[in-house]
Order: sequence, then C-alpha cells, then structure tokens
Amino acid sequence: MNIHEYQAKELLDKFGVANPKGSVVRTPGEAEAVARALGINKLVVKAQIHAGGRGKGTFKSGLQGGVQVVKTATQARDITEKMLGQVLVTKQTGEAGRVVRQVMIVEGKEIDKELYLAILVDREKNCPVIIASTRGGMDIETVAHETPELIIREYIHPSLGLMPYQARKLAKELGIDSTQMRPACRLFAALYDTFLKCDCSLVEINPLAITKGGEVLALDSKFGFDDNALFRHPELLTMRDVEEEDSREVEASKFGLNYIGLDGNIACLVNGAGLAMATMDIIKYYGGEPANFLDVGGGANEQQVTEAFKILVRDPRVKAILVNIFGGIMKCDVIAQGIINALRTLESMEERMVPLVVRLEGTNVELGKNLLRDSKMAIIPAENLSDAAAKVVEAAKVNG
Repeated sequence: MNIHEYQAKELLDKFGVANPKGSVVRTPGEAEAVARALGINKLVVKAQIHAGGRGKGTFKSGLQGGVQVVKTATQARDITEKMLGQVLVTKQTGEAGRVVRQVMIVEGKEIDKELYLAILVDREKNCPVIIASTRGGMDIETVAHETPELIIREYIHPSLGLMPYQARKLAKELGIDSTQMRPACRLFAALYDTFLKCDCSLVEINPLAITKGGEVLALDSKFGFDDNALFRHPELLTMRDVEEEDSREVEASKFGLNYIGLDGNIACLVNGAGLAMATMDIIKYYGGEPANFLDVGGGANEQQVTEAFKILVRDPRVKAILVNIFGGIMKCDVIAQGIINALRTLESMEERMVPLVVRLEGTNVELGKNLLRDSKMAIIPAENLSDAAAKVVEAAKVNG
C-alpha cells in the first residue's frame, strides 16, 4: 500500500521527523487560508498523486509542473485552482496520468545542500539497510547507475536497531557539518523508529535538505508498507486511496486475490506466485503479452474463481485467457468443476466471453480434464504449458 505525501508528512510529524510546516487542501479557498497562516513569502504548492516526478510533470491542461513555488497566498490559491481536478502526467504515470484531487501547501526553504536517504529491507542480508547519497533530488537509480561510488549503505542489526555511532558515521559520510550533526542524528533515529513501528517496506526522503539556516529537514517523503503487516495498523488502512489504484487490483483485493494489472492482452489465472511468473514468461516467449499477474492461491474457492474471471473478462484489452493450474492442495477435478461453474455464472450474467485455454496438472488430472470436456463449454484444452502458451497466443491473435 502506498500513501500520499501529505499523509507521509503526518507520519513524520507523529514520530518527530523534522519537516517543513504545511497542510493538505482540497479547495482554492483552503489553499489561500493555509498559505496566509504560514505567514511567509516563499510557499510550495505540491500536487498529491501516487507517482514520482511531479515537479517535471505536465498537466493535460497545459500547466507545467506539479510542484510550484509561489510568493503570496493569492498565488497559492490561483495555482491550486489550476491543479485541482486536472490530469497530471509524469514519467511514472504513463500517458493516462492521474487526476489531482488534493494539493499540499508547505513552507519554502532556502536549501544549501540536497541529500538522499532511504530505509528498506535488504533481502539478501535479512536486515534493514539505510541507503544514502550526497546526490539528493535525483533519481537514486540514475545515481546508482552513473556514480555507484556515491551510494552509501549502512546495515542495521534487527535486534539492536540503529546505533548512535552509525547515525554519526552516516552524517559524516554525507558531509554534514559538525554543527548540524545532532539534528541530523535525531532525524535518522526518528526515521528508523517510523520505519520499524509502522512495518514499512520503504521510507524514502528525497531530498533530505540542509537549509541555509542550518536546519536538517525531510523535504519530500515516500512510504511503502508491508501489506502482510497492515492488520496491525488499522490507522494506516484509513490512509488508503483506492482512487489512486488500479480499479482491477482494488476489486481483486476484496476477494483475497493477488492481482497486478499489466498492459498486454492475454489474461492469466494461476495458482501460485512462482507458477504465475513462469506463465507470464512463457506467454512472452511465444510472442504474446500478459495482461496481468493473478495468483488465486492454493486453496481458492469457487467464488474467488468466479470473481477472478469477472475481473479478467471486464478488461477490454483482454483477448484471451490462460488458466494454468497445478492441483496440489486442491484436486484437479475440484478445480475443473469450479471453472465450469464460474463460466456458467458469467454466461447467466451475459458477461463478455473470450477464448479460454485451460492447462491442468496434478492430482486427479484426468478426472478434471474429463469434466472440462464433458461440460460442452467453449474451453480449449492444453496438454502442457508450452501447448497452452502457443494456443492462447494464437487465440488472442485471432480474437484481436
């Protein structure tokens, strides 16, 4: 789950991570009121969408930049009015862009130095790691590619946490002046506390700013959370903005389906994440483009299968569906009957139907195949995964 920048600011405030004063607004009038309350002559108006690169983005209305610096409350109101309700296109949104429904007004700061700081989990070392760089304000991927020697890594012992000496070492490696060492270390410690207590998968501060007045501030932040731990954080779940998410993924999550939408035209319904990835790979190998990752899990019931089919056939880009199931926990005959019943439900609802290729393997596979054949439904059987991929790619071409 991702959250907006203004929500990330609320978390930073809660855990004592220094950042500029400001507030989210949803009308031009609110923007003017917040700007006047801040009482300064340098303000930043920031469009709130779930995508990076807002500063270099372009509104379809023609306005350049989703991050604007203004001097007066009147200008803050005017820029907010031009942003709200408009579609902002950035390198991360694709051509479709995202509708701006709220804007954040914050203090503008005179920046002396921009740094980069992030905390995430290193899967190889099985511990949190702080990744930092003196090249703040840039994409960290670009920095890592062009100047990897500028990437700093500080590994954190899971039991001990961030030690004071590590915070001081990090500040020194980032070139932070001795007069700013104490506030920098406080920020690092507070940020790690946030990461730990919120069960984050990522906390990114870019830029981490040293101002000309000597402040150490998190100017822009991005949070990612471990979805498997969200049951411990009902307060975080209230921050979810489904309007910023793929509607197909939102619908799938209601039924416990692991779904990620892609841009192809061949839908996949698979049990098991590894098998799902292999299915997408072989579709690509045979010249097709997968439309999704969909793992229904090892114990999927008939309702989940039915809802999965609904999501797939309601995607207008989908021209064919490949069902690739290994019957382990669930036997193939049970799975086959579930597919048949799901298709009958879709027919009764007069849903759009597309060519369906089914490959079954595992326990009671012959019983499952016999059920599919005897159902007299428009199902294309496949003997193995290669056969299934070839057939579904061809079916998509014919139906395209």
